[in-house]
Amino acid sequence: MIYIVICTSALLVSGLTLYSGFGLGTLLMPAFALFFPVHVAVAATAVVHGANNVFKILVVGKNADRDIVLRFGIPAITAAFVGAAVLGYVSGFGELLTYSIGSKTAVITPIKLMMGILMFVFAMFELLPALRNLRFERKYLFLGGLLSGFFGGLSGHQGALRSAFLVKTGVTTQAFIGTNAVIAFMVDLVRIATYAGIFFFAKKDSPIGLEQLPLIIAGIIAAFAGVMIGKRWMHKVTMNAIQYLTGFLLLAIALALGSGII
Repeated sequence: MIYIVICTSALLVSGLTLYSGFGLGTLLMPAFALFFPVHVAVAATAVVHGANNVFKILVVGKNADRDIVLRFGIPAITAAFVGAAVLGYVSGFGELLTYSIGSKTAVITPIKLMMGILMFVFAMFELLPALRNLRFERKYLFLGGLLSGFFGGLSGHQGALRSAFLVKTGVTTQAFIGTNAVIAFMVDLVRIATYAGIFFFAKKDSPIGLEQLPLIIAGIIAAFAGVMIGKRWMHKVTMNAIQYLTGFLLLAIALALGSGII
């Protein structure tokens, strides 16, 4: 069951997000969170997301706008380091509250509560037209990089903000897709390195163990397949359906995490 959920999510959403620039991390992280602790889910999603962005760069990266990559990407990777460090710090906090629902013991921790709040906020970006249609002028690229990078490092929710800032830069569709892929990879590279460094220097166990590797590899392969399918067949696919699906899933997982049920 776990392989079906993860691989199906990676396959479908990676194809759709080739054109939108966001959605894979947003949907895949809650899917991992159904089966693993939150910090493991974020780290596992980062690996799949990063590998998928490497593949997208090979496919469409040549179209990236170098000026935007620098103006948006440099503040993004700086902020991603900060966000990832915050995640590593909060993941070590203990329980806030424990209670029982029948035979189920619910445990609320700071990281669960924080992720629940973030997921709720980003669910609103998927569900509310006023937020989903946000667009920012080119002069705000630096601010967009900071915000997108920080939340990318903290929870993996970077794509929706990044696309909102990049969509009005006046670049072609091909350049938009390529630029999105390059910046996303830069953020993923920084946050994966930061996660690894935090756990190494803090002498903690890695959030990703050998038992998760087969699932992560399966997710990567499924995401690669989704990119190729998206490149060939999904030029005219609307993102409304996947945005609503993502939003409702985020709301459900946000409630479950924030209440300590998962």
